[in-house]
Amino acid sequence: MSAQANIQIRHDWTRAEVLALFQLPFADLMYQAQTVHRTCFDPNQVQVSTLCSIKTGACPEDCAYCPQSARYDTGLEREKLMKVEKVIEEAKAAKASGATRFCMGAAWRSPKGKDMPYVTEMVKGVKSLGLETCMTLGMLNEDQAKGLADAGLDYYNHNLDTSPEFYGDIITTRTYQDRLETLANVRKAGMKVCCGGIVGMGEEESDRAGLLIQLANMAEHPESVPVNMLVKVEGTPMANQADLDPFDFIRTIAVARIMMPKSHVRLSAGREDMNEQMQAMAFLAGANSIFYGEKLLTTPNPEASKDRQLFTRLGIHQESYEIHQDEKEQEAAVYQALEASHNDQFFYDAAK
Repeated sequence: MSAQANIQIRHDWTRAEVLALFQLPFADLMYQAQTVHRTCFDPNQVQVSTLCSIKTGACPEDCAYCPQSARYDTGLEREKLMKVEKVIEEAKAAKASGATRFCMGAAWRSPKGKDMPYVTEMVKGVKSLGLETCMTLGMLNEDQAKGLADAGLDYYNHNLDTSPEFYGDIITTRTYQDRLETLANVRKAGMKVCCGGIVGMGEEESDRAGLLIQLANMAEHPESVPVNMLVKVEGTPMANQADLDPFDFIRTIAVARIMMPKSHVRLSAGREDMNEQMQAMAFLAGANSIFYGEKLLTTPNPEASKDRQLFTRLGIHQESYEIHQDEKEQEAAVYQALEASHNDQFFYDAAK
């Protein structure tokens, strides 16, 4: 505990300092990151989440990496908003596979008023299973954020994607400030923040530094920081982007760990293209969260069984999530949530 007390949580990182971290000899950077990681976390423990697409495709945004944008022909089939009961069943399966957090993503610019009763009912149903809950639904205003918080949502994911300087090369349909305002609304509502970005989109090292500066210099660090490696999808503007040097990806993980010592740093999209050695190196660099499951919304992800095998080989155990609820109370809560989901009002035809 005394060692943790000596860890300085900073919100005043300069570009020169962060670039200096990126330019350290690799072994020195890894040593520094692992030292910080061991001070704040069990170095052999990883938090496990599952991500479910509750509404797929037809998004009006033009994010250049995203197969769900209606602007690109990626062959992705558009799907309507899932029924509440189906979401709860998916969450049950995720819990059975070892996940402690269930994340729900919808391809929206922002949720409409008619959508909110359904997504809040999903939150209540998933929480009744004893899982942590997370959602990513696009931009939120204050009232929407409060509604999700009142339903019991634990985390809201809203990534910054990249640095402010490179952002305009990737997205034009919403501004960087739009994203920051959503994050402010999430904080104001009392929810935890899941916020990170994507590397390998053609950005410079200075852009990776710029993204981490934006995250670490927030008034409160995001509790969860997903670091995604670009998944190149045919039909998107990023389909032919050059591969990122794996060491550049590992460096980004390590610098994130140093700058945000007490945040969970998530090894997120792109794991399907990483070999076991690269993933092990990412854990050594300070990553301590992953997504289980064969898909991350619409892109491939390693099977849970492969992850469990890797954990066994590395001596990694899963982080637990404790709930203060006995089995009978939990069973009653699940039954109540399922009964609510059978109400006709939760089965509207949600195409958008």
